Amino acid sequence: MVVERFISVIASVIDGLGGSTLYVFNSFGQFALFLVNAITVAFSTKLKVKKVLDHMKRIGVDSLSIILLTGTFTGMVLAFQSYIGFHRFGGEEFIGTVVALGMIRELGPVLTGLMVTGRAGSAITAEIGTMEITEQVDALRTLGINPFQYLVIPRILAGTLILPFLSLFCSMCGVIGGYFVSIYALSLNPEQYTSGIKEYVVLSDITGGLVKSGFFGFILSWVGSYKGYTTVGGARGVGLSTTQSVVIGSIMILIANYFLTALLFES
Repeated sequence: MVVERFISVIASVIDGLGGSTLYVFNSFGQFALFLVNAITVAFSTKLKVKKVLDHMKRIGVDSLSIILLTGTFTGMVLAFQSYIGFHRFGGEEFIGTVVALGMIRELGPVLTGLMVTGRAGSAITAEIGTMEITEQVDALRTLGINPFQYLVIPRILAGTLILPFLSLFCSMCGVIGGYFVSIYALSLNPEQYTSGIKEYVVLSDITGGLVKSGFFGFILSWVGSYKGYTTVGGARGVGLSTTQSVVIGSIMILIANYFLTALLFES
């Protein structure tokens, strides 16, 4: 009896693991097929440039104030935290270097990706998801309009192109915020803050951060478009897809950040 119960428990565990594994791989496969379809349509149809520019405004320009605020206060906090450590052994002149490299290589691109995912990625999912459940996507097909050409590709391209600019502004505000904290709150010499930036920050740091942010823009717009396009279940389904879009997009950005960092900054 005990053996049978033990075997039953083990079988249930294995069955659960198998079901979860199949679900994960099936989801990855659907994500990949969606992207392949989007790329195929992108190279076989005419790009709607006006739609791309419109979505660049929605994703980028409309998110600028949030990005500037995030970057500024992140740089200010980073300067404070760096000072606590460096002051113990007289290394205050490295605060500017740490703030600049931290913002340009890591915090700027990652925070920009996460903030825009929460703001614009969710909006992409909600908009396309609403169109899906109200049969507006089917109406596009009836009119002979490819939904990928009209809805998906402009958003993915817009997110990929605009995120590097947002990341650049975020990093700049972080460096400026750290400067003001270092000079006016920590009473450091301005030369101490700027000399390290001039000496240690190189062009590859900046270009690497921009490349990362471009990938993050691609990820958040890809995930947002996919979750919206596959929405089912009415208004409740739209809410569920929007939540999943933010969670999945944020997790994928954090995972991609590690691999991109390993590839771009091996030296």
